[in-house]
Amino acid sequence: MSIAFLNGDYLALETVRISPMDRGFLFGDGIYELIPVHNGNPIGFNLHIDRMKDNLSAVEINLDWTHDQWRKICNKLVDKNGAGNLAIYLQVSRGVDTKRHHAYPEGITPTVFGFTSGITASQENDRTMVVPMKISSAKDRRWHHCNIKSTALLGNVIHFQQGQSEGNDETLLFNVADEVTEASTSNVFVIKDGVVMTPLLNNQVLPGITRLMLIDMLRKDGSIPIKECVVTMSQVRDADEIWLSSSTKEVVPVIALDGDIIGNGEVGPLWEIAHRLFIERKFDY
Repeated sequence: MSIAFLNGDYLALETVRISPMDRGFLFGDGIYELIPVHNGNPIGFNLHIDRMKDNLSAVEINLDWTHDQWRKICNKLVDKNGAGNLAIYLQVSRGVDTKRHHAYPEGITPTVFGFTSGITASQENDRTMVVPMKISSAKDRRWHHCNIKSTALLGNVIHFQQGQSEGNDETLLFNVADEVTEASTSNVFVIKDGVVMTPLLNNQVLPGITRLMLIDMLRKDGSIPIKECVVTMSQVRDADEIWLSSSTKEVVPVIALDGDIIGNGEVGPLWEIAHRLFIERKFDY
């Protein structure tokens, strides 16, 4: 039985009830975070909470909880659900109103919800054994605040489903200028001639925690050049390697895009180096 958190209480997940007048339900008016935990140890905890606090401030949801308050909730969820490989999902909506009205209401209390779900362990650091991805591409049709980790994810869901319907694992997105933004659930890294490139952060791109950690690791290691820059779809299609990153997937190689192979169609050697760095250092953040 999975145990969840709701507004200060720990309850069996199947018994949790949230009002249909909650603005998270009516408007997607909320922020969420997903923190991976491997063998009881969270990855990038402070970075995740920093991002959530920034996002709450950006949409004017007033919940000034400290990192320690969030850590206590996360630790208790792990204790109650087993210290294996888990994803802790945290969601804060603006709260329950008495009517459906677009303007931010005054005097309501945010709804805070959290639960855990199982995730897979890190993949083997061996490019002959890793399970790579095949992906689709599509013009990015989401809203213009993708840097905010909003619970209103219908645009992402539609794009992700496109990839699934085409028999692929993900959908890589590009804007009207034919520049890569991100994928529907991941950040994107494109490798050409030994250099790793990833799109610049802006309102089109979620500042992924795994992305941030991997960039920092690569720069400190120094063995692979990395730059944040504009990446075009022509560069993607001509890439030697492509990687996707997220909190649950970590760093995953891509071997095909829209049915065309990437590079030589095999997992590349730079992925193995980057993945090894990530596995070795992921608990340092």
